Amino acid sequence: MEQNLSDIDEMIIHEKMQTALEHQTEAWAEGVADGIEPEIIADAALVTVMRETVKMFGEDGAEAMLEELRQRMLTGEFSPGRLIQ
Repeated sequence: MEQNLSDIDEMIIHEKMQTALEHQTEAWAEGVADGIEPEIIADAALVTVMRETVKMFGEDGAEAMLEELRQRMLTGEFSPGRLIQ
């Protein structure tokens, strides 16, 4: 039973992530359509993420998150064209 709840929780988190990514993609496309350069949109997104992360977890927590993202980037997780299996 516990495993089933864990699986359900994981599915819910996955669905929420997919929805959040869809919202972010739409916002990005709207910004580009409004003539905002992608690098400016990226910078604004990162600023927002860091402000919210520091609010939630403090500076040490934000730094830990950045290190985790750095490691994920170095393993190629965010590379265009990467196949997820």
